[in-house]
Amino acid sequence: MSVIIGLTGGIGSGKSTIAKVFASMGVPVFDADAAAKTIMNTNPIIKEKLIAAFGPQVYLTNNQTNQFNNNSQVLNREFLAHIVFKDHFKLELLNSIVHPITIQAALDWASNQHAPYVIKEAALFFESGSSLGVAKMIGVSAPTAVRINRVMKRDHCTKQEVEKRMAHQITESIKMKLCDFVIVNDELHLVLPQVVAIHEKILAAI
Repeated sequence: MSVIIGLTGGIGSGKSTIAKVFASMGVPVFDADAAAKTIMNTNPIIKEKLIAAFGPQVYLTNNQTNQFNNNSQVLNREFLAHIVFKDHFKLELLNSIVHPITIQAALDWASNQHAPYVIKEAALFFESGSSLGVAKMIGVSAPTAVRINRVMKRDHCTKQEVEKRMAHQITESIKMKLCDFVIVNDELHLVLPQVVAIHEKILAAI
């Protein structure tokens, strides 16, 4: 099993961009957030739990989405986000359903890798407890204003909507203090030299 290195950052920090840099260097990357979305769309047990917790509207049928595939139901992400980002308890409930199986999926994936180390990219490492089993943690940092602008452009949403989502994450200053390495991704500092330096330190420590 490869050593697992965590990669995290607040919404809009650009952690996915940093993950792609590691991938370009030959480091296998597991996108926990993407895996969670796939699991919510394909795992029948998770589907059943989500419907029980949030109602049948949490899934759309193919007729509603104009999708023609093997899945008769597709996660209604807009509906779910509207609920959980207004209610901390509902967000905790969602995480309790999805995170355990996503954490196990990452461990199973890592056990089949042969690289010296792998990257597990996730937004809610510390919030979900999924940092357990991770050897080192890399944080991606960016100023709040930059992060908000990135998310507004990416998700076509308002500043207020981004701020609501940020409110459900650990503040960046605390999150970065919990990390072993920090990459500054503020569009002023070059990220490649930072990634290379961390890559070399990790290899030297393995």
